[in-house]
Amino acid sequence: MDETEGPGRVRLDKWLWAARFFKTRSQAAEAIEGGKVQVAGERVKRAKLVQAGDELRIRLGPYEHVVLVRAVSERRGPAAVAVLLYEETAESKAAREAMAAQLKAEAPLFSFGHGKPSKKDRRAIERFRERRRGP
Repeated sequence: MDETEGPGRVRLDKWLWAARFFKTRSQAAEAIEGGKVQVAGERVKRAKLVQAGDELRIRLGPYEHVVLVRAVSERRGPAAVAVLLYEETAESKAAREAMAAQLKAEAPLFSFGHGKPSKKDRRAIERFRERRRGP
């Protein structure tokens, strides 16, 4: 962590990459430009310098993370170190868990079944088709 170096600030795209919210810096930059990342409730550019204490809103798919920056780093390290760079708010965790439960409950309603129809199923389909055609 580069807290001792300079004023303890780092570019937003580098921080998002180092904190492992995105696999690459270019993905982080695209998300920032697309408005999926906000600092203190405002849209920002990728060169925005973040420091400890800043609040970030990060939208990843259907989920929104609200995190407080705890430390800054320009290097991408192991996941165990990346977790120390931020702290997610309790409200954010609860909202994400509720969204996950909702998405799980809305599992696909349609199922393709177990492969091709059986001989009995094919005969039923043929009877249905013949009835639709009419006399």
